[in-house]
Amino acid sequence: MGIFSRRQTAAVERPQLAGSRATAQGGAGGVALAPALRALTGHWSIDGPHSRIGFSVRHAMVTTVRGAFGDYDSALYFDGDRPSESRAELVIRVASVDTGVEQRDAHLIGADFFDAHRFPEMAFRSTSAVHEGGESFRMTGNLTIRDVTRPVDLQLDYLGSVLDPFGYERAGFDGTTTIDRTDWGLVYNQRLAAGGTMVSERVRLQFDISAVRSAA
Repeated sequence: MGIFSRRQTAAVERPQLAGSRATAQGGAGGVALAPALRALTGHWSIDGPHSRIGFSVRHAMVTTVRGAFGDYDSALYFDGDRPSESRAELVIRVASVDTGVEQRDAHLIGADFFDAHRFPEMAFRSTSAVHEGGESFRMTGNLTIRDVTRPVDLQLDYLGSVLDPFGYERAGFDGTTTIDRTDWGLVYNQRLAAGGTMVSERVRLQFDISAVRSAA
């Protein structure tokens, strides 16, 4: 459901959304949202310096490697009256991956994994959104990596909203989903002598989002 250099700031204008409008149940026909959530209706963008779009994967069967992307564009629309009409688009430059180890990052953007020279971007574009009750939502969308597009479900939890000292309206969301990287052609691996593989096929995607309401 920066997954980098941070490009988004609070003052930027809203990018053009390309994602499909939602058709799932919700809004008028679903569970009513609290007034605070309904007041969030409008266009938003991710504030990169205060957000993290990252991943975690098991390494050598015994530890976890975590990374994030720092260069991306985002466009979000939240509809507090009809949550099913909410939508999101995120386009990430894969060469901005950062796991804290330069050699590992170079391997990730090479041909064994993201192949950034041939496929410089990956993207998530929502297709539906459902209010599951309270402050929990499920957003379904198409995730494209290496020109392979497959549907994923993203669990989103609303964390609250605030007017910051600079006058920007912020809303926080925490999102997670788990994918099998081989479904997107990321099949590189090495077998371990004791059994198992060097890199898990299952990857957890994590979205720690501070969204800022876009200028009209």
